Amino acid sequence: MHAHVTAAALDPETFSNAVSRHLQIPNGLDGPLHTTFRALVERCFTTERMTALEPAIHQVAADLTAQLAVPGPIDAVAVGSRFAVRAQTSWLGWPAELEDVLLEWMHHHRAAARSRDRSRTAAVAQQFDTIIRSLIDLRRAAGGDAPDDVTTDLVHGRLEGRELADEEIVSILRNWTGGDLGSMALCAGVVLTYLADHPDLQARMRSGVSDREFEAILDEILRIDDPFVANRRITTEPVTVGGRRFAAGEQDLLNWTAANRDPRMFGDPDAFDPVGNAPYNLVYGIGKHVCPGRPLATLELRALTRAVLDATTMIEADPGRTRERELPPAGGFATAPLWLR
Repeated sequence: MHAHVTAAALDPETFSNAVSRHLQIPNGLDGPLHTTFRALVERCFTTERMTALEPAIHQVAADLTAQLAVPGPIDAVAVGSRFAVRAQTSWLGWPAELEDVLLEWMHHHRAAARSRDRSRTAAVAQQFDTIIRSLIDLRRAAGGDAPDDVTTDLVHGRLEGRELADEEIVSILRNWTGGDLGSMALCAGVVLTYLADHPDLQARMRSGVSDREFEAILDEILRIDDPFVANRRITTEPVTVGGRRFAAGEQDLLNWTAANRDPRMFGDPDAFDPVGNAPYNLVYGIGKHVCPGRPLATLELRALTRAVLDATTMIEADPGRTRERELPPAGGFATAPLWLR
């Protein structure tokens, strides 16, 4: 499984990303157009930008954990959802008043995705696009007086000498937020639950490990219980993978979760080995379409996890409540009840 998924991800000429009827920048693009937009998007995730953003993200995490009742119960997914919204709006320069609106949208988005009802998912997507377009319109109207943030950068940005069209800006912001809000919530649920179940690892992370080691631990936890289940591709020509013949124009899934637990690559898939498994970890994808927002996602997850650890002496499973797994197409937990000491 790991070898087949990796080979397909590294062959975008045969396994195209152009699977949607809707504009998806940069994920749904191929070839030179993808390269051009990818370069534009990556400018928002440079080391310099992430370093400048880091204090604000840590403050968001500290403020949120200060509001938790310790000792007391939490749902790690709900905590992750609220943190994701606050961190993303801080990064994008969106008003704090959108927090509850976006949290409600996340709830509807998850329900629509689980239903696999295209009319529901289309309606939820349209609701989100309306929110984004209102923010774009405000910045266009403000001109030079628009706030200095990432959203304004996109509104006034240029691509090959021209301004970005509104639909292109909406697509980029939808990609960053529409998927990432839910993804961060799922990651928080997986990571905090894993730490609750592995107190020795929790103690290790409390001991003052470097950011680099901390992030390697996070990546390995996400490999073991990968919430990013799959991405779609469409074949551009007939191809055989693992003995199965795919016709041209056939849609297929790159199953990251299964690949990250392939015993032929990892041996015991539950064995915890951050250093040894790192070169083969596909949590954020691989190849030209590897997740461009990985630096931000890593920063956010590290900040939230450190803040929860700093605010507690122990994270434990909540014996009075039952965990519920998320349903496809997502992974991780729908609810992750924990007890903070």
